[in-house]
Amino acid sequence: MTKENQFDVIIIGGGYAGLSAGMALGRALRKVLIIDGGKPCNIQTPHSHNVITLDGESPSVITEKAKNQVLAYKTVTFLQGLVTKASRTNDGTFELLTAEGETFIAKKLLFTTGVSDIMPDIKGFSECWGISILHCPYCHGYEVKEQNTGILGNGEISFEFSKLISNWTKQLTLFTNGKATLTEEQNKKLSVHRINIVEDEINSFEHENGVIKQIVFKNGTKQSIAVLYARIPFEQHCKIPETMGCTLTEQGHIQIDDFQKTSIVGIFAAGDNTTMFRSVSNAIGAGSKAGALINHELINEAF
Repeated sequence: MTKENQFDVIIIGGGYAGLSAGMALGRALRKVLIIDGGKPCNIQTPHSHNVITLDGESPSVITEKAKNQVLAYKTVTFLQGLVTKASRTNDGTFELLTAEGETFIAKKLLFTTGVSDIMPDIKGFSECWGISILHCPYCHGYEVKEQNTGILGNGEISFEFSKLISNWTKQLTLFTNGKATLTEEQNKKLSVHRINIVEDEINSFEHENGVIKQIVFKNGTKQSIAVLYARIPFEQHCKIPETMGCTLTEQGHIQIDDFQKTSIVGIFAAGDNTTMFRSVSNAIGAGSKAGALINHELINEAF
């Protein structure tokens, strides 16, 4: 193993959290490798509304700028690749193997690998996801405020989501995609706030380049709509933390403490893979915090 393959920290995931951590560690003079597979979950999002920016740049443009800024620090290296295996060595460090057959060693690991959304089997949904079918009003609500808006969901979670979205628009319809499972009290509450409920099963979403136009139901009817919110299941984008023994929460996130530490000593995590608050600002903050805390741990171990 050559010294070029040995690092203080390896960051798996080169999105907002990973680059932010890389910046903190680079400024702390740490030798860092960022490995990124190139498939961010927000790849289809046209604008990064939850970042304070005047030019409305897309996430990919912002990420590329951030990458260039991080790589200005000479101790930081970026590798486009996929980590396929990670294990602890006899001396307590970590060994990583990539799909290209490369091997790297690190004292600490940071997973900023995000999550993968599991799309429902409805034609047009995935094409609209992140464009006009949205997951978060704090990320996109202002841009689509007061528009003809729908919510896809059922039961308790759809009731709570309806309450939340009603802050941004009064033109609101709940699509349960089958018989509603709301309680009588919830039905009355939605009715009082003029939130319509449509129980017809959905066949597809008509759209133009991801911009939703109509919901097509299995009974042949259609309903025009400008934007739709949906909370869909997700899974960890990278399975390696779990295979290494990192504990997951009941919701499926990597469990971390206040220091961004996982349940496995030496392994840290930050960003969307650790929290329900999926936003650029939260990812950047968590990455910066993780970088600083990892550096602090390395100092304490060496001092």
